[in-house]
Formats: sequence, structure tokens, C-alpha cells
Amino acid sequence: MGLCHGKPIRSPQEEEKHESPPGNEEPLPGLGTPREQPKFPFVSPSPLPGSYKNSPANSSVSSTPLRFFKLPFPPPSPAKHIKALLARRHGSVKPNEASIPEGSEVELGLDKSFGFSKQFLVKYELGEEVGRGHFGYTSSATGKKGEMKGVEVAVKVISKAKMTTAIAIEDVRREVKILSALTGHKNLVRFYDAYEDEENVYIVMELCRGGELLDRILSRGGKYSEKDAKNVMVQILSVVAFCHLQGVVHRDLKPENFLFTTKDENSPLKVIDFGLSDLVKPDERLNDIVGSAYYVAPEVLHRSYGTEADMWSIGVIAYILLCGSRPFWARTESGIFRAVLKAEPNFEEEPWPSLSPEAKDFVKRLLNKDYRKRMTAAQALSHPWLNDCQDVKIPLDIIVYKHIKAYICSSSLRKSALRAVAKTLTVAQLFYLREQFALLGPNKGGCISLQSFKTALMKFSTDAIKDSKVLDFVNTLSSLQHGKMDFEEFAAAAISMYQLESLDTWEQHARRGYEFFDKDGNRPIMIEELASELGLGPSVPVHVVLQDWIRHSDGKLSFLGFVKLLHGVSSRIIPKVQ
Repeated sequence: MGLCHGKPIRSPQEEEKHESPPGNEEPLPGLGTPREQPKFPFVSPSPLPGSYKNSPANSSVSSTPLRFFKLPFPPPSPAKHIKALLARRHGSVKPNEASIPEGSEVELGLDKSFGFSKQFLVKYELGEEVGRGHFGYTSSATGKKGEMKGVEVAVKVISKAKMTTAIAIEDVRREVKILSALTGHKNLVRFYDAYEDEENVYIVMELCRGGELLDRILSRGGKYSEKDAKNVMVQILSVVAFCHLQGVVHRDLKPENFLFTTKDENSPLKVIDFGLSDLVKPDERLNDIVGSAYYVAPEVLHRSYGTEADMWSIGVIAYILLCGSRPFWARTESGIFRAVLKAEPNFEEEPWPSLSPEAKDFVKRLLNKDYRKRMTAAQALSHPWLNDCQDVKIPLDIIVYKHIKAYICSSSLRKSALRAVAKTLTVAQLFYLREQFALLGPNKGGCISLQSFKTALMKFSTDAIKDSKVLDFVNTLSSLQHGKMDFEEFAAAAISMYQLESLDTWEQHARRGYEFFDKDGNRPIMIEELASELGLGPSVPVHVVLQDWIRHSDGKLSFLGFVKLLHGVSSRIIPKVQ
């Protein structure tokens, strides 16, 4: 239940009436302009301006066809569904208003007892209000007794009267659970305790006096220099990588949810507001739609996402930091969602031509609409754009565990193909993999075992890792049968084919990899053997498809088959048997 700042959100009916073409962006509000509260707090536009004012032709949403709005029976706007879901989530659905079912919710007889201490007013004295949201407000407070005596804190006061659904109650319960479990990172707001009484829940946290990242951006005229933007991104990526390793996805990353500790120019940045956060295993997907319109990832709108959704939001923040504009903009939430799903960010207008190629590549690799091709937080910290930053520590990346598990469960043929491609990686591309390998604690012989993965993870774990069941996933990995793994095999196992495929140099990697494979690992192979290697049954349609994977001249794997094999078998390329 986060604090939100933005314009009121119209009802779906009003939205369709007021839908307008992109390009007529509103002027930048002054820093003293009061922010109105939105009707639904989790879809809130940022007040930053875009670079497309009075330039519809160059708008970031210009690629959305105008005929989309003129069809006799246009596809339903994703905004309608999202708003209906949010309305249901917060108990504001009108009697005749359609909504998306999201579990059983009973308005009457809800249990609003959390089991928190009831001694808040005994221990703290509330001070001035510092922010307000849909469910309540945040105030400063001062400890009156005990070890917190005289200590200034921030208190998030959440009204129980506004918790009108079981989901809203569970959101508060989960927020406290995650905050109390996540500890030990310098860019994470410190949690002290949670209290309740008959009217409110009180979440006591560290007080940050430096203001929002959003306000700093505005005070700098709307953008940062590359050097200063790097410093901000390193802090954001570091704490998000920490959260993702524990299985926590924030789901509402935006400049308003990063606070500076003090007014000092070099003040540390802290991530706040875990009211929309959730726990997720590496092999699981979330499906409820939450977040803020300008920062929501495409896969969230498709209701199937994981930690990669946070990386999209970070890409939007990076874009804003560097050029002062939003990458996706429209006058309505419906238009924003269409832009997120269909449009591409504008990298042609100033200041992008004058920024470094590394900065542009960094943002592009975060704003990839295919979440499989998006960088993780640990990979982003390894990006060449951040090479000259001080104190950059590459953290353990949970995605490596996913790739290793998939590799071990792969056929011997696919392992050979992956090892061939790994030989084509550059020194810069190997940097991230070497860092990950070192974190897994190789022995004197330069090898790791599957038990190393669990041992390494436990060094960085918090209580959240148990709640998210990430540990269960790692246990399934360490229980697999596999011998020692040196760095060469680790690189082959941990590489992401989808991310490599997104690079301009992908074809070179694939061609050179195939040359290595053709020389060392390729051999004549029967269709039946290939089907068996891939774990496919003896169906005729399958064999017809696999014929294209084998060279007719010598019976060896073709280049097409090699590339398909790198990605593993996909049900989409195998026709269904009627």
C-alpha cells in the first residue's frame, strides 16, 4: 500500500471518452505544485515531461497504428481490466461494474487483527505528516522510551477502515513480513517494528530526510549527467539484485519510491514501499496486475511475470535519468499501456545522440519487451557502462541457478552445442560469468560442485529466502546428479541464449559456435536419435520437423538445428498430433 503521487484516474468509461492521440504532453509542474491523489493508487503517472511535445510524428507511441482506434470492434483496452482488478483489490467496485475475479473476498466479517504489538502510542510520539496515499499517510515520529528513545523514525499509518477486502489485508501482512525479513543492505530502508490498534496499522521505519529521487531529478532540470546517473543506477541495481536473490520482487519501482537519506548531494539512496511486493521462486510466475502505469512491464499486462518486471521499471528510470523524458507516454492510462505493449523508446532525439553508446545500450537491454532477453540486476552491474564506477560489487545472481539446472537436465547434444557457443564469448561477456563462478567458491582445482550453489546462497540469505521458497528450488538443483564443473563448462551452462540472441553480434556468435561444434561435436545422427535426445515421442509430424535440423549431405546437425538446439525444445515448433 504505497504512497502515490499523480493525477486522478478516470473510470474506464470516462477514459475511453477522453482517449487522445499521443504527443500533446502536459508542461512540467513546478516543484511546489501540489500533487493530487489518484483514485486507484497503484496506477499513478509520474509528473515528468516527455520529449515529444507538439511532435506527434516523433512520439514514442507513434508506432501504434491509428486504425487501432477506428476499428468497429476494437480490442479491449488493457487499462479496463487493470482498473477493474485494482478496484476489486481495494473494495471499490460498483455494484454493476465488471471485474476480474482474484480470489474469494468477503466485505463483511474480515479479520483485521494482525497480531502486532498495541503499544505504538506508548512508545512513539507522532510528528508532522510527510506523505499521503490511498490507504493512509506517513509521518515522522520520535521514540519516547527504551532503545528508540529520542530516535526519529518514519511511520506509515495504514487505516484499517480502508482495508475492505481480504487482499488488501494480505497486502499489509505481506509488506510487514517482507520488510522484517529483508535486512542487511545499505540501500534498503531499515524496518524497526509494526504496531496496530483498533483504527490503524503502524509500520515504523528509518526516516529519510533527503527527499525523493523524483524531486532531485526535477531540481536538476529533469535529467542527470551520465556520471551522476551511473551513481544512482549502481545503488538501485545493487539493492534490487539483493532483493531478487532472496526471491522478492518489488513490483512498484519508480523515482518516487527511492529516497535520499539526507539532503547531502552524495547521500545514499534507499528503496522504500514494499506494499506491492511479493515472493516468487525462480521457476514461478506471478499473474496479478499491480504497479504504476509509466513503469509497468509488458509481461505484467499479460499477467505472467517474475523479477524481470522490476528490471523493466529500472530501465524506465534510467531512461528518465539520462534524458528527462518518459520512454512511453500518452494522455491516458489506456494509451500508456498500449505504448508499453507496442511502441519503442525514442533514442534519436537529444540528448541521446550526444550520450555514450554504452549508456544507450544499457537502457535498451533493460527495455527489451521480451523479458527473457532483459538483463538481470547483477548483469546490469556488470555492463560496460558501469565499469568505471567505484565500489561496484557484482552479487550472486539467481538466474545462474535456473540456467545450470536447465543445462544439467539437457541432452548431451545440447550441452555440446552450448559449450561451442561459450567459446565465442568475448572477455567483456565472460566478466559477469567469472564473477558468478568466483562467488560459488571453486576449489583449488578450479571446480565447483552442485553443493557449492547452496553453500554460496546461504552466505547471502535472509529470512525472506525461506518465505519465497528459493531455498527449495536450490535444493532441487543440489540433489541432481552431476560431477565437478570447471569454468569452461560453467560458462556454457550459465549463458543465456535469449540474451545473447538480443545482441547485434548474435549471428557471429551462432556462426562461429556452429563452426566449433561442427569440428568437435558434430557427428552423423539419425532422426530417431535426435528425437530421443530431445525427449520427443516417435510421432511422424515431429520427425518431419526434425528433418530440417539434419544436413542431407552427411546426416550431421545443420545450422538451423544447431540454433534450435541451443534454445532447447519448444512446443511451438513441434506440430500437434491430431
